[in-house]
Amino acid sequence: MTAGQGSGGERKYQRIANELKAAITAGEYQPGDRLPGENELMTTYQVARMTARQALSVLQSEGIAEARKGAGVFVRTFRPLRRRGIQRLAQSQWGAGHSVWSTDLDEDRELIVDSVSVTEKEAPSHIADVLGLRRGDRVCSRSRRFVLDGKPVLLSTSHLSASLVAGSAITQEDSGAGGVYARLAELGHAPARFREEIRSRMPSATEAQELRLPSGTPVFLVCRTAFTEDGTAVEVNEMVLDAGSYILEYEFGA
Repeated sequence: MTAGQGSGGERKYQRIANELKAAITAGEYQPGDRLPGENELMTTYQVARMTARQALSVLQSEGIAEARKGAGVFVRTFRPLRRRGIQRLAQSQWGAGHSVWSTDLDEDRELIVDSVSVTEKEAPSHIADVLGLRRGDRVCSRSRRFVLDGKPVLLSTSHLSASLVAGSAITQEDSGAGGVYARLAELGHAPARFREEIRSRMPSATEAQELRLPSGTPVFLVCRTAFTEDGTAVEVNEMVLDAGSYILEYEFGA
């Protein structure tokens, strides 16, 4: 048996982390409760400080717990957001003037959009390629941060051909009821299908700061492209999600 491993090859810190997660699931520790500290875990499990620290780090990296400076490690009080990836983009949503977020949010949750910035700039090469733009063509870029129940959860930047949306509400901070997709429909370029590409990585320093991420928390990168009926790409939306704050749900027919 390798040092630091328990029976079955499971490392000691993993076993401790699993037992703490089971206790949280069973309700022994409620949201906001303080978890046993390093000294308590060292005594209970007869392990070194580093092992106890690793166990608590597992819970933090999985978004189950958060460290509070000088106070300890606590069960997170934030409820993960269930992002319904298909239903939220239905035309019946934005076509009726509803936000795509309306399918994700319970009535008791508060969503605020801040740090809104709308600029016009030369299209980055990877965006120009998707939108079918030529070198030097310009895009309207809409950046914003979404804050749910007081916690930043998402950074989003949409890119659209500047010539396509010129003079429309899309170039304003408030794009109106139904958002960008409803305005595109009014311009005769209604989205007919969407493509989302998802991957995960650790956040940049700027992303970690803007999303107020605990150390070790990864992010989801979601890149969504909106296409019209004839297959023309009209929007590319690059999003950075706090992975600890989301459940990505996809429900569709067989």
